[in-house]
Amino acid sequence: MIVIHASFPIDPDRRDDALELIEELVTESQREDGMIDYRATTDVSDPNVVRFFERYEDEAALGAHTQSDHFQEFSSALPELLAGEPTVTRFDVESAEELEL
Repeated sequence: MIVIHASFPIDPDRRDDALELIEELVTESQREDGMIDYRATTDVSDPNVVRFFERYEDEAALGAHTQSDHFQEFSSALPELLAGEPTVTRFDVESAEELEL
């Protein structure tokens, strides 16, 4: 499994535009083959930071996602929406299990 955690600082003046694009990106991405989970949320400390949590079955699923029309549309619009540098971290995971709280 591949896990991606990404953080995007959004320009406050473009926040509504960004959230609209992100909502579409999440909806379309969740329908992809090989997608385990795809979520985006605003940071509780800074509502102008959007964090993505993505889980893919394998490299092929991640590659297909990055080539999808909805990802390409988001990527093209991103430079105009940002208020700083995004951070993206990839984790290659051999096993995972749910924990009871």
